[in-house]
Amino acid sequence: MNGNASNSLALVGRFLLALMFVLAGFSKIGGFDGVAGYIGSRGLPAPQLLAAATIVLEIVAGLALMAGFKARWAAAALAVFTVLASLLFHDFWAAAADRQRIEYLMFMKNMAATGGLLMVAALGAGGWSLDARRRA
Repeated sequence: MNGNASNSLALVGRFLLALMFVLAGFSKIGGFDGVAGYIGSRGLPAPQLLAAATIVLEIVAGLALMAGFKARWAAAALAVFTVLASLLFHDFWAAAADRQRIEYLMFMKNMAATGGLLMVAALGAGGWSLDARRRA
């Protein structure tokens, strides 16, 4: 595949991966109390602090990934976050029968996104990124 095709696919791929996190982060701002309440209902400490940290991580790392700025680090941080969030909040193996299927689908969607994030962490952001401009 030629350089322009690879770079355009990497750009679109980064954007689509990051979009999920950026939109989720912004949506949590408006529903902050509900997010903190849900985190607390799972037995995690300092739910308001965790909710705020989640918002910051999703928005800041998501935008960094979109722009390809420190993309390897942003992707790695989002990958770790996604695995932890999936294990804590989409535990389909322990869900009630009426929730098992949706939690399974959410868990697997997150694992697929983690795979994409790990690819960016391993291979970088591509040629059309701020990381590539800084190297040039």
